[in-house]
This record gives sequence, C-alpha cells and structure tokens, in this order.
Amino acid sequence: MPSLTPSQTIGPFLAIQIPYAGEERLVPENDPDAIHLRGTIYDGEGAVVDDALIEIWQANRAGRYAHPEDQRDELPVEEGFTGFGRCATDVEGRFEFITVKPGRVPGPNGRLQAPHLDVSVFARGLLKRLVTRIYFPDEADANAEDPVLYAIEDPEERETLLAIPEEGGLRFDIHLQGDGETAFFVV
Repeated sequence: MPSLTPSQTIGPFLAIQIPYAGEERLVPENDPDAIHLRGTIYDGEGAVVDDALIEIWQANRAGRYAHPEDQRDELPVEEGFTGFGRCATDVEGRFEFITVKPGRVPGPNGRLQAPHLDVSVFARGLLKRLVTRIYFPDEADANAEDPVLYAIEDPEERETLLAIPEEGGLRFDIHLQGDGETAFFVV
C-alpha cells in the first residue's frame, strides 16, 4: 500500500519552473471586445504578493468552452481562443489579462450562470491553489440569477467577486486573508 505524503507549499521557484510568457493575452489588444482586467494580490496584512501566479479559465463570447467535453454544437467555437490565461504578479503584486466577456454557461440544475471567469491563485505559503471567480459589474440581472454567486449568503462576501469598472477596463483585487478577504471556493 503506498504511503501518503503531505502537501508542500509552493516554493520560491515558481517562476523558474512554469513558462507562462504571453499567456495573459487571450485576445489581441485590438480586438473590438477586448477587456483589460487588472488587479493586485494582497496578503492578510495588506502587503502585496509579488510572486504569485494567477490562472483564468473561461468560455468564449458565445458561452462555449474550448474543451472536448463542451459538446454544445449550437454554439460556435472561436478559432484560436483557448479560454485559458496565466499571469505572474510583478514586484508590486499586479497582474493583467486582456480577454473578452464570456457568454453565459449552464450551471447546476441547468440554470444559466452569469458571465464569469474562473480563477486559480498559486502563491508561497499555500498548500493548494485558491479558487474564486470574477463576475462582471454590468451584468446585474444575470448576477442576481447566478446559482453559484448566490450560494454565498453574505452580501459583503459576494461583493468580493465583482470586478470594478476603472478607466480602460476592469479591476479585480484579490485579498488572500483579512479584511475584505476574497471569497474562495472549496474544490
């Protein structure tokens, strides 16, 4: 019988081991629907986290994933759009993606989910990745119907999943702990 070994935290060599240059641009900057999504990652004391890695996964504009299990042929596949992005934080804890707003996708019990990005956060001190979502502020009606977003009962905690409009795009800061901690999901 194999023995179990404990998890290890992600070490200081994260940037050396994972090549990710260029994966922060899911669409070209001149795409008419391009959205600049910027944010900063903060630790529990409010200090920036300058060595984290953020991954996003999303459906395309029509709400179809670039994945073999998405068999909804009535929705188009976008040539060259993978729906996956990866960005390391810089020395000021910042990250940025250029993407498009995804379409709505089916959720639990077939109910449509609001447009959203799935987010994974990897950083020192974490035994496992943290998983959250980013919802769009201009989708109030869809957000109000989203079965995943409204599974979070506390309105203040729910608000931590909404991007904020800012000049030239959207802002989504991630707080790993403490005041204003981002809501994370158990996966």
